[in-house]
Amino acid sequence: MKHKHLENDKHDHNHGGVFGENTELYFAILSGVFFFTGLILTKFTNVFDWVVLTSFILSYFFGGYYTILEAFGKIKEGEFEIDFLMIVAAIGAAYIGSWQEGALLLFLFSIGHALEHYAMNKAKKSIHALGDLSPKTALVKKGNKIVEVAVEELQLNDIIVIKPNAKISADGVIIKGSSSINQASITGESMPVDKMAYSNPENLPEFKDIHKNNVVFTGTINGDSNIEVQVLKLSKDSTISRVIKMVSEVETKKSPTQLLTKKFEKWFVPAVIVLVVTLCFAYLIIDETVKESLYRAISVLVSASPCALAISTPSAVLSAIARAAKGGVLIKGGRALEDLGSLTTIAFDKTGTLTEGKPKLTNVVLLSEFNKNEFLSLVLEVENLSNHPLAKAIVKDIKKQFSIEQKNLASDIKAIQGKGLKAIYRGEEVYIGNKELMVDQKISISVKAETQLEELLKNGHTVMLVSFKKQLIGLLSVMDVPRKSAKNTLSRLKRIGIKKMIMLTGDHQSVGDSIAKQIGLTEVRGNLLPENKVAAIEELKQRYSKIAMVGDGVNDAPAMANSTVGIAMGAAGSDVALETADVALMSDKIENLPFVIGLSRKSKSIIKQNLWISLGIVAFLIPTTLLGIANIGIAVAIHEGSTLIVVINALRLLKYNE
Repeated sequence: MKHKHLENDKHDHNHGGVFGENTELYFAILSGVFFFTGLILTKFTNVFDWVVLTSFILSYFFGGYYTILEAFGKIKEGEFEIDFLMIVAAIGAAYIGSWQEGALLLFLFSIGHALEHYAMNKAKKSIHALGDLSPKTALVKKGNKIVEVAVEELQLNDIIVIKPNAKISADGVIIKGSSSINQASITGESMPVDKMAYSNPENLPEFKDIHKNNVVFTGTINGDSNIEVQVLKLSKDSTISRVIKMVSEVETKKSPTQLLTKKFEKWFVPAVIVLVVTLCFAYLIIDETVKESLYRAISVLVSASPCALAISTPSAVLSAIARAAKGGVLIKGGRALEDLGSLTTIAFDKTGTLTEGKPKLTNVVLLSEFNKNEFLSLVLEVENLSNHPLAKAIVKDIKKQFSIEQKNLASDIKAIQGKGLKAIYRGEEVYIGNKELMVDQKISISVKAETQLEELLKNGHTVMLVSFKKQLIGLLSVMDVPRKSAKNTLSRLKRIGIKKMIMLTGDHQSVGDSIAKQIGLTEVRGNLLPENKVAAIEELKQRYSKIAMVGDGVNDAPAMANSTVGIAMGAAGSDVALETADVALMSDKIENLPFVIGLSRKSKSIIKQNLWISLGIVAFLIPTTLLGIANIGIAVAIHEGSTLIVVINALRLLKYNE
């Protein structure tokens, strides 16, 4: 079962104790240590019985401590679940002298429970990680003074000052200055976005109606220029706050699997207790002694105690999780593992998931008699003076791909916001930027250049035209290119039964379409904000029942939380995405996705087999002990046999290969 708890939960799995928040796990391990110690002493030594008994009693203590806390906590709430039945069964085993079986029972149950509870604070951690994205203070302009205030104290229409490379502290509109904003944390865009002041701040429309090039979001990062922003949303209403709210709402929802298990426990446990208590008084109706009635009742209790049932799922889950971890994948619980195995639809973020997440120089096109090396040298000299992320990417790739050395021949660079830049190279003007910049400078663009420009833009490239001495001499394009392993990974996913693979991205539709053609996606949805991604996931869930969301950014967190299974890219993923996700590709290898889905399908099959075995044994033993055909010894032996079968079956997952 997968539990998700927040501060207002009735029950908190973070018990604490002598070993801190992981005490429950350490207690379960100690239970196993003392169980195996007692087992070894019994089989291979001739020590006094009290030494062996002490070892099993200590195993009982450590294995039963938190199980008792759980059981009695639920009893106070009017619930009887398998925790309680396990305790009663262990006490019954001790009563009839089967300390070894009782110790094994408690050890296996406690280790499964402890590992399940290990990740119980995920909801709190994910929300805290989201909250850390937002700055705690803001610089507010009041007359001629700038005052630092807490973001919670900001009022609508306050003017805040954002310094270079600082986080933006409120959703609003730029009213002074211009800059490149890194808003990957909100929109997932791989490239910083040029933003500029709104032309008529005295007559502002609603926030949603303002052009995206004029608005900024809380938690995004300013570029190299000072800007002033008019606050249009309070802290509690900001985009990042909505992200937090969406994650919180989903984290508190219980899974259908959890609800189904609880329904089973609610009727099964009380029914067994009623049956056992009734059998204790069988001597009043049939001709047998009190001791015989008690023996029969304890026999039925041992038979009905779901020993194999209790570990059938945890043993398979633990084996699968261990195998996944060895393969570079972290799976957070049984529900995610099972759900992965029944998927036919996966949604992907683009930036950093299907792509490298970094702009690369993709095309160099000459449009004049200019020598290629001379052209590249000009671009290198000019772009090296700029701090813009695209300029840095171009400089890096020119040096790497063409081995051209820098000679410091350019000077007097000037950024033309939203269009490009101007500089002096060998005493002549150079312009590098978009088509609008060339038109403003009255630099003619040939039909050939126009065609190549449109073709590259259509295919998702960011294109920069280059002019020298008022003549267009060439163009460059950069793009966030697909991961080398992406195409092969998607092909493998198709082969194992994934029918729909959909990209959900904050980037432009044309960029998404271009990537999709290269790697083989079935559908692309572009220009999506976090709430749009959530809406898309909800729609896809209704259409396909179950869907996984693979992402690495904060903007993916709500979509991942709303999906059936959230999958985070590890090394490149944000803390939020990793905390919110059910599965993390720890080594940042998307090629591990087919492996973990195949493993999940195999584990789901084994869990079903284990459940049938364990329930079948219980269904067989209850009537045989009830009728006196099987005694306690036979019941324990069959139980141990079924437990062994279940565990061995689960351990097969450790050897799984795709």
